[in-house]
Amino acid sequence: MVRSVQHPLLAEVSHDEASRQQFNVAFKQSLTRNLRSSQQRLFNEVVAPEVEHRTGHRPETRNEIHDAMVRHPAWRSWSSLARSAQEHMWQAVGESIFRERQRLAETAAALTAKPRCGGTLELDPDLTPPRGMAAVDVHLQTGGYLMDLGGGDVCAGALYEMGGNIYAFGNGISRTDSKADHVQAYIRERFPQLKPRRILDMGCSAGSASVPYALAFPDAEVHAIDVGSGMLRYAHARAEALGARVHFHQMDCAATRFPDGHFDLIVSHNLMHESSDATRRGMVRESWRLLAPGGVMVHQDVPLRFANLNPVQQFDFSWDTLNNNEPYWEVYATADLAADMAGAGIPADHSHVGSLPRKEGSLPWFVATAWK
Repeated sequence: MVRSVQHPLLAEVSHDEASRQQFNVAFKQSLTRNLRSSQQRLFNEVVAPEVEHRTGHRPETRNEIHDAMVRHPAWRSWSSLARSAQEHMWQAVGESIFRERQRLAETAAALTAKPRCGGTLELDPDLTPPRGMAAVDVHLQTGGYLMDLGGGDVCAGALYEMGGNIYAFGNGISRTDSKADHVQAYIRERFPQLKPRRILDMGCSAGSASVPYALAFPDAEVHAIDVGSGMLRYAHARAEALGARVHFHQMDCAATRFPDGHFDLIVSHNLMHESSDATRRGMVRESWRLLAPGGVMVHQDVPLRFANLNPVQQFDFSWDTLNNNEPYWEVYATADLAADMAGAGIPADHSHVGSLPRKEGSLPWFVATAWK
């Protein structure tokens, strides 16, 4: 699968709207390549010498570097532009999606009234979402991941897919970089004997990863869970449009309602960095409970590990916590996934924490894996 897969749940974009979206991609790419990439140089050649000359002490710790960098006009200019670019991205995709809101809802309803692929949708209006999802608009996404405007609304999923594609392209990620494809290749290489009968995608959002599993394993029963009702309506209709049979459920990944040993393969994609310590550890425990004998779990995420970064890089990556509504960005970056798995009762010789091989145009995606 590739990014920007075409289907009828995508908003039809006018010429001017397309121009604004293309500008945003170019704007983000320029900020990343020309300004953000020079943060280390700015510190080494300008900021640190200025502070040392003024105070007699060169900033060394992450907090000292933060205090010095945020006062410098060059960093403040980049930060303001980066925040503006993110806000502009949601405005650029939102004008198309909200203009098409009624058509998108009607299209989703038509696709799911008599699902041609046999997928299902189960919503739980009594579910209490994690506080981090409910309290902020993650990534500054308009209305947040939990937005539900009623009347069969699917705007949250539409925003997530279209905005996510622009965000990825703006950060230099290839149009062919599918996280699900990377994980599937990893599974084929590491666990060639695995022939899953039931698959669970945790934190599925708009379902862009769920569909590739249903297509790659057509004989498997594929389930996907998320806490957002609007996201799930969109994901269900999107899967049907793309010819994939997926059963979507509104559930918390740390406390599902599935029976013990129900799945042969459990995956998640970029969920850990959106989760608190309690939710992430609960997800690992729940995954282990749900795995059948011989089953495999692969939780994939961004390669953000503070242990591998110097203090300037740590400060740089903390920008998303402070300015891009990523409340658990640094929680994930400092997490001990091996300890999480040990705490869930997973034997050390049945787990692996590391990175996937990097392919052209991709990130070296991080994975936490366990097998029964």
